[in-house]
Order: sequence, then C-alpha cells, then structure tokens
Amino acid sequence: MNAPSFPCSVTDPLYELVHGDCAPSFLAALHQALGHHPAPAAPEPTGRDARLTARLRRLTRALPPARELFRSPAQLAALIAWSAAAEPALCMTVINHSVLGLGSLISLAPEHGPLRKQFESLETARAKCSYLVTEIGQSNSHLATRTVAEFDVQTREFILTTPDQGAVKFSSTAAHGIPRVGVALARLTVEGKDCGVFPFLVELSDASGPLPGVRMTGPVELGALPLDYAYVCFTGVRLPWEHWLRDDATISEDGAFHDPLGSADRRLARTLCVGQALWATLPAAAAALARQAGVGAVRYARRRRTQGRLAPGTPLLDYRSQQHAVLGAMADAFALTCAAAGALELWAASRSPQRQSTSDGTDLMGFAPWSAVSRPLSAYKAHSIREAARITALCQRHCGFAGFLDSNRLTSYRGFLDAFEPAGGDSQLICYDLGRALADEATAPSSDDVAPLPSLQDPRWWPMLLRRHTQELARRLTTRRDAFAAAGHHAKDSFAVWNPLLDEAAELGSAHAALLAADDVTRTLSAITDPETRSRLEPLAALHGALAARRHVGSLLAAGTLAPADLDELPQVTDLLCDAVLPHLRWLEDAFALPSDVVRAPLGAEDYGQALAQTLTWKHGVMS
Repeated sequence: MNAPSFPCSVTDPLYELVHGDCAPSFLAALHQALGHHPAPAAPEPTGRDARLTARLRRLTRALPPARELFRSPAQLAALIAWSAAAEPALCMTVINHSVLGLGSLISLAPEHGPLRKQFESLETARAKCSYLVTEIGQSNSHLATRTVAEFDVQTREFILTTPDQGAVKFSSTAAHGIPRVGVALARLTVEGKDCGVFPFLVELSDASGPLPGVRMTGPVELGALPLDYAYVCFTGVRLPWEHWLRDDATISEDGAFHDPLGSADRRLARTLCVGQALWATLPAAAAALARQAGVGAVRYARRRRTQGRLAPGTPLLDYRSQQHAVLGAMADAFALTCAAAGALELWAASRSPQRQSTSDGTDLMGFAPWSAVSRPLSAYKAHSIREAARITALCQRHCGFAGFLDSNRLTSYRGFLDAFEPAGGDSQLICYDLGRALADEATAPSSDDVAPLPSLQDPRWWPMLLRRHTQELARRLTTRRDAFAAAGHHAKDSFAVWNPLLDEAAELGSAHAALLAADDVTRTLSAITDPETRSRLEPLAALHGALAARRHVGSLLAAGTLAPADLDELPQVTDLLCDAVLPHLRWLEDAFALPSDVVRAPLGAEDYGQALAQTLTWKHGVMS
C-alpha cells in the first residue's frame, strides 16, 4: 500500500494540530498497519480475540517499540487515536496491552534486565497483557484493593491470593489462545504488615488455558465494546521477586520493608502513574472519534435531500437546525482537538528524566485516587470522553437510520466512549474530587475576571464567561460547605458535609474541566501565525462557545453568570457563525478525516448509497 495521501498539506497548521508532532513516515507506517488490505497474504484469523491479536501484532511490527513510543507522546497519542477510529475494540486492546501493561513495566520496574524475556514477549505481542485493577465487590475498589501479595521472607517470593469473591478482578483477558500476562494490583504484606498497593506481573494463561493458581471465567459479554472479558482470581500463585514492579521500594534480606514515598496514598498514586499516560492520550482518541463523527454527519447532511413540505428536495445541510447540530459537532471536535493537544503537552512537560511525576502532594485521596495522580490530566479525561460521547450521539441522531448501522461506526464509537465513562478513572468521581478541591482553593475574582466580555462572535467570549462561571460556582459551593460544617460542627471534608453537596461539586468539577479545554482553544488560535488559517478557525471556535453556552444556559442563569437579556443575541449569532464556517467546510473535512481505508465507514463517502451497497450481500430471486 502506498503512503497515506492527506488532502491537507503537512505544513498546514490544522494538519499539525490534528496529527501532532508526528513525522509523515510514522503516520504512513500507522496507515499501513491499520489500513484495509483487499488481498491479505494470509487468511484473516477466525475468532474475535485471534483477529484482534493479529492486528495488535501488525501494529507492533510496523511501529517503534513501546519504550520509544513512551518517549514520544505524540506518536503514542496518534496510535491510540487512529486505532480507536479504525476499531474501538482494537484501541482498548492497545490501551490494556501497551499503555497500562507495558507502561507499568517501563515506569515501575527499576531494572528491565530480570524481566527482559517477559518484556520482549509483550513488546512483540507474542504474549498479550491485561491490566487487572478493578475488583467487583465494592465501589471505589482502587482505594481499598483486597487482593493480597504476601511476601515469603524465606524464599523471597510473593504469594498472590484473592481473599474472597468480592476481590475478584475484572478485565479484558481470556482463558484461551496466546499466552496471557497480567499486571495485577495487589496489597503487599510483609510479615503481616500492610505495605501499600503495588503492581505485580502475573503469568495468567498459555495456549491451553489458565496456569496453576489462576482461575478465570469464560467470556463475559459486553456488547457496547466487544472484547473477551473475564473475571480473574488467584489461589496462592507464587511470583518471583522480579515480578514485583516495586519502583524504588525494597525489602531487605531480613524482611524490613522500605518505601521512600512514606505513605500508602502516595504509593497508590505512584502505582497508578500509568493513568497519566492514559489520560494524556485518551483525549486524542476522543477527539478523533468526534472528528470522524462530525465529518460523516456533515457529508451525510450535504447529500441527503429531504422531501419535507417546507422545501421538497432541499439538502439537510440547508436547514438551520441541522447546521447547528453537524457544524456544531465540527466546532466541538475542533475544541476537543485543541484540548487533546493541551493534555499531551501537559503530560510531556510533567515528566522528568529521573521518573514520572505523580502527585505534588496537594491532592489527597478523596472519592477516588485520580486527582491525587494528576488533577489536570484526570480533568481532561473526564471532559473529553463526555464531550465526544455527546457529539457522537448527536451525529448519530442527525443521520437517522444510517447513524445506527454498525458499518457506519458511530454505534461502536459510542460504545467505546460510554465504556470509558467509568473506565480509566470514573469521570463522575473525578468531577466530585475536582469540585471539592476547587472549593477548598476558591479565591476572590481578579480584575481580569470582571473585565467586560468581548463580542459573542469573539472566540475569547466563552472562555472568559466560563472562568467567571467557574469562580461563581466555587464561591457558592464554598459558602454552602462552610454553612454545613458550622451547623454540624463537622470537619469541612467529612461525609456529613459533602454528601448533600456532591451534585454541586460535580457541576463545578465539570465546569473547571471545560475551562481547561476552552483555554486550549484560545491558546491554539493565538499560536497560529498564518492569518488565513486563523480567520477560518476563529468562527469555528466561536461557534463552539455559543453552542456550549446554549447547552448550559440553565446553570449560567442559576448562578447569575448571565442574565436572561444576555441570551437574546445567541440564536442570531449562532446562525451568523454557521454562515462563516460553511465556506470552509470542505477544508475542515479534509483535515479532520482519517484515510477511508482505516475508518472504512460508508457514511463518510461522497456517494453513500454506492459505498453502503459495497458492504452488503445481495440475493437475487429467480424469475420463473
């Protein structure tokens, strides 16, 4: 296959934003690995797991090894984004195997030497890795991991045990096929002392099934994101010393445990540090899916003619309501693309040559551990997944029956995004903790925050308004928290105080995450030096802000951030911005769309009917 030929020039600023700091040669290799091959050299493997494993191996052969990808955040993000658009189940496989599994070894194994054989087997996908963190018996199981790794002082081994049914792990893994390896989070105990939660490398199964001491169920079906999921538990599995991904902790010859981090919460945050890589790259996948959904919906609306009595034969794209939806989807996808770049830049800047940063110590464990691992990256994760899910659902509805056909991908995109609402750090819990922390840090507005707002058609209008709104929500939540604390004489972070305020905390956390993304949009625009590109993107950015304000009008009015009279202009401005975007729509589509042989969705084709027909099998009746 030839290298990908992108309609948008590699020197175009929008191309650089969409694809990041990736060389064309890397994107060509990614295209080659993910693109459809009409005449494969070997028959496609049968069975879901075998097929996904074959695709994973194709990726590992085509791309740099995992260690190099982790040194290049843009390449890792492109891998996640492209694989999500190609097949969401493949992306989840890559995330489990490469980002979380191999990422744990890269970040937390002080020496790869003792694990060289296992590492190379995983890096070449001869074995497949699963990340085993969630336990089924209780909510927020990450904060109270019950799987135990007991240290045997005599043999210097660890005995991995699932104490009861409530501690059973759940992940995408399988009891058959190629060898399976797990990175399992377990509570280390040394001579009866709880030493915190660490990851352990566990060999789960070989080609014939689970290995001794490992129990796995048959496949647990999850239609929204079809993979071979299973429940996993351990009955005294012995692990050698080197399978403890110990970071800089150690146990002396006489059994004395030492951890320089000094606390169980800091150790848990460090153990979960691979969450930073996930949260830094997952927004790129969310943005890619939003862009693909937007492009498909725009192209469908352009060629689809309605026979409604208002104007028979009129393309759907001529209707204002359809423009608000599908042009709005493109605008929101652009905003997510800016946010994805912001998340990636933040992660790259936070890493040091010595070790990845985890927490600065200011965020304590609350409803979940995620803010303590990285507050801003967890916010990016929650916002990008929720926004992309909303955009995809909107495009699906506005494409009618076509939007729900599996071949058009939007259903699988929604399944992926919906699955990541609780997965990879529960987004609602993240927003609870964000809101709680922001209330503790609330300050009086500065002079910049009470300056007059610019015009509604200015891309800066929404970030400035949202900053005011976030500060007002924080002020109100702080006042309510202090009132509850004073009335009950409770500490301000106690359950009695926060339980009635969770919805308000989540609202504040969501607004804060949205503000991060809104600021990324204005930063992106200000960094574009080409005046023509900026003039094309500014109405798109402003359209994102106008539509966001209309969606959140209830919260804005309730907080007093906007008065009813302030909203009178919004509908007219929305239409004017749509008119400004329409002339540049083809350019946006070309920049946003991934190669058609990667996505393989008829919805994005110029001739939808013909493209759909090519995916169908026709049977012909015989004339008598």
